[in-house]
Amino acid sequence: MVRPLNCITFVAIFFCMFIATGHAGDLDVFTGLSGTLNIAGGTAHIKCETEAIKEIMRAYTDVNISLAGGGSGVGIKQVCEGLIDIGNTGRAPTPEEISRCNLKVHKFAVDGIGVVINPKLKIDNISKENLKKVFAGDISNWKNLGGSEGSINVYTRDAESGTRKVFWGKGLEKGKIAHKANFVPSNAAMKTAIANDPQGIGYISLGVADSSVKLLAIDGVFPSNENVKSGRYEIARGLYLNTRGEPNPLAKAFISYMLSPEGQALVKKHGFLPVK
Repeated sequence: MVRPLNCITFVAIFFCMFIATGHAGDLDVFTGLSGTLNIAGGTAHIKCETEAIKEIMRAYTDVNISLAGGGSGVGIKQVCEGLIDIGNTGRAPTPEEISRCNLKVHKFAVDGIGVVINPKLKIDNISKENLKKVFAGDISNWKNLGGSEGSINVYTRDAESGTRKVFWGKGLEKGKIAHKANFVPSNAAMKTAIANDPQGIGYISLGVADSSVKLLAIDGVFPSNENVKSGRYEIARGLYLNTRGEPNPLAKAFISYMLSPEGQALVKKHGFLPVK
């Protein structure tokens, strides 16, 4: 004998079907697609995109997506040359780059850039004027910032880094960066360097920062997503997915997924502000 479904059972089944359908809906953009999608460039994107790629490739086994870093300059260069399908950048492409490469620009997240020091340092705030002096090499001892005696070890990114360009423009107001500064190749490398150097100072994507480093307030304003969203914390930028011309079907599907509710939830999960 088949028992009729009671109201509670029916609601439970309907709810499960709704959730399953909603989840599948965001990934449906990959239906019928196959092949390889190559992405490279900005390193702030990596954690968020890695999780998205796992979800996509788990659902669509005929789709293969490769992801590499290298920085925003690499993302622009390689997508312009047709070596990759999507170039990640942690800055908006310049009008010259857009024109020269016929770039289509897709902003999918907003990211703050925070000044980071080693957690052992007993400093919580720095003025913007002192920040500029530190990176210029004009202040070279922590005691001049209210800390203990000890030389300041400055860390920075290479000139093509989107994180560096935004920090240099908005944080340092295009001031000097000392030639003796230590260079690191990515946001992850910056985090590791500062975590391992008791005298270190650098800057990092808020989406990458964790308890292994200490974020500094600047002129009393802490680098939080709330302060970025309100505009109180001004050292922030968009994260972009760039294609040469109109995106091919796989690139278009990936961009659509990153802008979908599920993709934007991943953006938020990994410490960025969604754009939708």
